[in-house]
Amino acid sequence: MGDSKIMSMGLQFKDRKFMLNGKEIWIMSGAMHYFRVMPEYWRDRMLKMKAGGLNTIETYVSWNLHEPEPGHFDFEGMLDLRRYIELAQELGLYVIFRPGPYICSEWDFGGMPSWLLKDPNMKVRSNYEPYQAAVKRFFNHLLPMIEDLQATRGGPIIMVQVENEYGSYHSDVSHLHFIADLLRHHGVQELLITSDNEHGMARAPFFKVALPTANLKKFDIELYKHITEIDSNFPFMVMEYWSGWFDHWAGEHKTETVDYHEEMVIEILKRQGSINFYMYHGGTNFGFMAGANYFGEYKADVTSYDYDAPLSEAGDLTPKYDKTRQLILEYVLKPQGITSLPDPPPNSPKNSYGTVEIKNFIPWNDILQLVTKTVQSQSVVTMEMLDLGNGYGQSYGYIVYRKTMNAGKHLSFTSMNDRAQVFVNSREVAVFETNSISLEVNTHIKQNDVVDIIVENLGRVNYIDAFSDMLNQQRKGLHGSVSLDNTELSDWKIFSLDFDKDFIKRVSSSQKWEKYEGSQDESTAGLYRSYLTVNDKPQDTFLKMKGWSKGIAIINGFNLGRYWNVGPQLTLFVPAPVLKTGQNEVVIFEQHKCGSSITFQDQPELGITK
Repeated sequence: MGDSKIMSMGLQFKDRKFMLNGKEIWIMSGAMHYFRVMPEYWRDRMLKMKAGGLNTIETYVSWNLHEPEPGHFDFEGMLDLRRYIELAQELGLYVIFRPGPYICSEWDFGGMPSWLLKDPNMKVRSNYEPYQAAVKRFFNHLLPMIEDLQATRGGPIIMVQVENEYGSYHSDVSHLHFIADLLRHHGVQELLITSDNEHGMARAPFFKVALPTANLKKFDIELYKHITEIDSNFPFMVMEYWSGWFDHWAGEHKTETVDYHEEMVIEILKRQGSINFYMYHGGTNFGFMAGANYFGEYKADVTSYDYDAPLSEAGDLTPKYDKTRQLILEYVLKPQGITSLPDPPPNSPKNSYGTVEIKNFIPWNDILQLVTKTVQSQSVVTMEMLDLGNGYGQSYGYIVYRKTMNAGKHLSFTSMNDRAQVFVNSREVAVFETNSISLEVNTHIKQNDVVDIIVENLGRVNYIDAFSDMLNQQRKGLHGSVSLDNTELSDWKIFSLDFDKDFIKRVSSSQKWEKYEGSQDESTAGLYRSYLTVNDKPQDTFLKMKGWSKGIAIINGFNLGRYWNVGPQLTLFVPAPVLKTGQNEVVIFEQHKCGSSITFQDQPELGITK
């Protein structure tokens, strides 16, 4: 791949083969999402992918991270998409660009920003005009940034996807035309594609505009025929060969054997199929960005996106990597006269830093005093509908509803998303898990007792059944009303406990930290602090929260994500770039029962498999 920015023919196809600038190319691609991997590790991962025989890398684009507020954009640091694509070109990799705007990907709300839901009539993934206007604004900002990185301009981008698995969601092909027209309007000249299963392709046929590609875990001869029989020129490409799978909280750790992986890859390659391994390197759902599924019941995704992929969450080579590399060499490269591949970079060193004790804590009531985003409201409202003075509501974290009560015994509320805790005078009296049928608690509430209802957003649903309206119902918090002894309550103080960067800074510098001696009440929510001393150059490590219940862990202001003792995931990945030589501040928000120490170890614990 040259560095010149001259116009080229780009990617085309003929007689079931891809052609790039007139030369045949067999696309071997791997998915790695820049927003799930520390930018300091992009080069290492890409070099491992190239050493594994890949010639292409694929990435989604995370709208909700790039436009956290309407009209305010962020493409810095971990979100420096242009730098990511340019690095791929520097290392000799082509790029499959999948800008959504919906991406699924086990990512909160399928990558769409939650502020869309401030509109009570919102219809996402549709031609609803306010949704179209938001998409246009985002693409107006995004697409000019990558226009000159297309293959037809001498860049690495060879394919651009229109929406994502749209036929699995709806049949309104006019919406696909809207997205495709928007891409073309902004100068996208590359080959347009869609990706879906057989049912989705049949439900929303778009092959006259975009090449259909397959998503699958098990090779499906009917899906192969469906694509190749539409047009005798269409090449067969699996845009998502699911190399593993993702995990839900309270489930088992999903894996796929190397033998099965080998069998499926061979099935595709022996038909000259091109492949994008989804995932090749999964990375991590840092912070609050993990999504959820809803198929009869709500299931939230874990923090790790290891995916049992060829490269582990920490970027390590696996037996699946070795096998994939061997298969590509044997079936794809040797017939082209390429008999060897470069050695991959070594795995990054891992460190077992050991156990550190908790030093300080901030009790629950003092935490709320640090929250500056508060609202007085007659009724309870969801995160997205909060009036925070900025034209939109809260996106992530926790929402707290507080009220000074009259005496009573029976507290109930209509409905909630996703998980609620009830405190009376800062002490937990009830927990309502997701999918709870009864939202009632019998407790003795005295006159002037303070009740807090804490609702956690465990992740907005990112994938649903076809024609479901579930995506438009992803508002988090309390819905309807709250009653005491059948009398509806009003006049609430609502706290947006979102753990954004400003709040984390206030927590770190707060004067409310008290010395932790292990003697105070340990069965309620609180902030806890410890320090990890790193004497030499920092190395990757894994944080184990043994003895803790549920919450989030923050190191040097960086939110690693959720931990939860229900598993399967029992450790959080701590990339070396998060750490620094010297003292590292560890802040933990524990929702239930704290431990007295935390442990940094050199191996992950992702859970028990079947």
